[in-house]
Amino acid sequence: MPIAFTKMQGLGNDFVVINAMNAPVSLDAEQIRALADRRFGVGCDQVLWVEPPVDPSRAQFRYRIFNADGGEVEQCGNGARCFARFIHEQGLCDQRCITVETLAGLIELILEEDGQVTVNMGLPRFEPSEIPFKAAKRDALYSLNISSEEQVSVGAVSMGNPHAVLQVNSVDTAEVARLGAAIESHSDFPRRVNVGFMQIIDREHIRLRVFERGVGETLACGTGACAAVVIGRQQGLLDERVTVTLPGGQLVIKWNEDEQEPVWMTGPAQTVFTGEIEL
Repeated sequence: MPIAFTKMQGLGNDFVVINAMNAPVSLDAEQIRALADRRFGVGCDQVLWVEPPVDPSRAQFRYRIFNADGGEVEQCGNGARCFARFIHEQGLCDQRCITVETLAGLIELILEEDGQVTVNMGLPRFEPSEIPFKAAKRDALYSLNISSEEQVSVGAVSMGNPHAVLQVNSVDTAEVARLGAAIESHSDFPRRVNVGFMQIIDREHIRLRVFERGVGETLACGTGACAAVVIGRQQGLLDERVTVTLPGGQLVIKWNEDEQEPVWMTGPAQTVFTGEIEL
């Protein structure tokens, strides 16, 4: 049976979006890996499903995210922006502000007049048990043993999914592939972790590269951008509104440092092409 899909991208972070509003879609991990394969499938960082909400009184849609390795994850910020544009382009909803369910809870998506999408990314969570991260107590920085001879300092936060953030002198020379892989699978992160490498340009601008859990380095990561700004704010290094330059483009992240207030992300999303594939 052929599966209809839409290929979308947000700052080069690319997605295969499947409409499961009218009929359920059931793909196993092997099929998702085949779909995401860049040589033998469509090719993407994540596969997104648009489904009816479990609780229609609280949300209009359900948003599910599967990494290229076939594993389901809690949240994806760039995918959320694509999700919002997909819903409007497919005529599934004419409201500019929608609420959707994710594994991490409810999020709010706002389609702006200029075509960009603003996402309420929810509250950052710093308690180790909520990330999850193995630590005796909450701290601003944690030491991780990469080997018997190497340690790194990271900030840790959950943006609906786990993130470790390292401050680096230059993202151009950061060892993203080596350190990203080592930290992603570090035993102190029981569900693995997304790893951000942050270079601070000034208090309103950072550069960022992200090694994503189950994917590898991507051109952009929305939750990673939020995590980096939150960690930078907590350490007194950044202001409330920060432009984040990623390899794929720029996002604007806002957070007022109140842990009871959400993080807001604004950026682009675009449809690339549509098609059908037999798996």
